[in-house]
Amino acid sequence: MASRSYLTRSPEETIELGRRLASELQPPVLVVLLGDLGAGKTTLTKGIVAGLGAAPEEEVTSPTFTLIHEYGGAKRGAPRVYHVDLYRIENARELETLGLEDLLAERAVVIVEWGEKLGPALRQLAPGRPVVEIHLSAPSDTERRIVVRESGVSRHRNGEAQSQESE
Repeated sequence: MASRSYLTRSPEETIELGRRLASELQPPVLVVLLGDLGAGKTTLTKGIVAGLGAAPEEEVTSPTFTLIHEYGGAKRGAPRVYHVDLYRIENARELETLGLEDLLAERAVVIVEWGEKLGPALRQLAPGRPVVEIHLSAPSDTERRIVVRESGVSRHRNGEAQSQESE
C-alpha cells in the first residue's frame, strides 16, 4: 500500500492539494476521508470535486444533514462524484439504509467523510475497487497534515492511476 504525506498551511493550500489528488483518481474509486472535526475533510473534498471538473469548489458543501451530495455526470462532461458524510450515522443499520453499495456499483468517484464509521464494512462494500484512504489532522489552527494511502491502485510512469486486479 503506497503512502504519501503532505502539510498544508491554509484552506487554499488544502483545496489545491485536493485538485492535484483529483488528477490521479480514475473512476470507479472509493476515497475514504478520516479525521477529527475541523481536520479539513470538506475543504479537501472541495479541491477533489473541482479538480475532477464535477463542480466549482464554492458549490461543494458538507452533506452533514442530507448525507449524500451528487456532482458531475454526463451533463457536466465530468465523472459522477458522490460526496457522502457519515457524521450523523449512529450504527450499522443506519449505514445500510444509505445504499452505499448502489453508489459503489456505479463508475463514479465516491468520497466518504467520517470513513471511520465504515469500519469492517469497508472492504465488503468495495471488493476489488481501488480505495484511497486519506487521513487528515490539524497540528495547529492553520496547518493540516494529510496522509494518503492507496490500495488496489498502481501508479505508472506517466502518473496515471490504474486499478490492480489483485491486492
